[in-house]
Amino acid sequence: MRKFLVAIVIAAILLSLPFLLREESKVIKVFHAGSLVVPLKEIVKEYDRDVEVRLEGSGSVEAVRKITELGKRADLLASADYRLIPSMMYPDYADWYVIFAKNEIVLAYTEKSRYADEISSENWLQILVKDDVKLGFSDPNRDPCGYRSVMTLLLASKLYNVSLDELLRKNTNMRIEGTEAWIPDPVEVKSERIVVRSKSVELISLLEAGSLDYAFEYKSVAVQHNLRYVDLPSQIDLSSPDDKMASIYSKAVVHIFADSDKEKKLVGAPIAYGLTIPKVAENKEGALKFVRFILTRGLDIFDRLGQPAIRPPVAYGNVPAELRDVVEVRP
Repeated sequence: MRKFLVAIVIAAILLSLPFLLREESKVIKVFHAGSLVVPLKEIVKEYDRDVEVRLEGSGSVEAVRKITELGKRADLLASADYRLIPSMMYPDYADWYVIFAKNEIVLAYTEKSRYADEISSENWLQILVKDDVKLGFSDPNRDPCGYRSVMTLLLASKLYNVSLDELLRKNTNMRIEGTEAWIPDPVEVKSERIVVRSKSVELISLLEAGSLDYAFEYKSVAVQHNLRYVDLPSQIDLSSPDDKMASIYSKAVVHIFADSDKEKKLVGAPIAYGLTIPKVAENKEGALKFVRFILTRGLDIFDRLGQPAIRPPVAYGNVPAELRDVVEVRP
């Protein structure tokens, strides 16, 4: 009798296996930067296919580590810093990437923020250094917006000859030397003046509640969440692809310890988002179709939501044939 029951169970499993595989083939798993939550949700709404797209947002460094260190499988990886793909995923987990959107760093706040009625593009430095002001940014070891926030402070200190970097040196365990910073993991905060969260979008609720005055955010995030913000000078906001500006950005250097405690050196550069289909993807065919949609109709959504698209998207590496007609492939 027991053998008969076992046989029935095995038969049932075998019969259901094709159905389960078909269902799984309709799923596209996406690991993505937290700052892509809103545009990707909009893109998924317009993606009229018989497929389920599962979005999992986090800091981009953390998203990559889920694949390379934790052994998780994703069909698509979208990072706020395209450089993380070749530097952390090549050659075992990826061999190509596409750069598809830009962004910039702004100083976000709300009407509840201290000095909200006074702050401007001319006096934001003086506001940030006030003793009663709380400043937030994301964890540099997990989120590109975090290490870009540190770069912005380093560049501002040099540009204005003001010790903005003292905010980091006095209130955290970061080591600062000129325009270079070393970020221990974990980041330790020594006073209430600095607030650190794993990804930048987690700071939004703190701003809205009035428990945080200002936060470094991507401009697209500030626009999408109806936050007030101060536009920063192009010399420090990491927005311009111009060679002269890129040279200025490169003066800021941040060392993080996000890859199994191994030090990683990051040089300031214009903000550019990148995506790839990891080699461990289980639904590569579905992912390719979804990526093609992102790089065509999806670009309009990025533009509409305050995140300028790169047209045409620029691709490097062993780019799949299915995408070559919608990107500019460079050596």
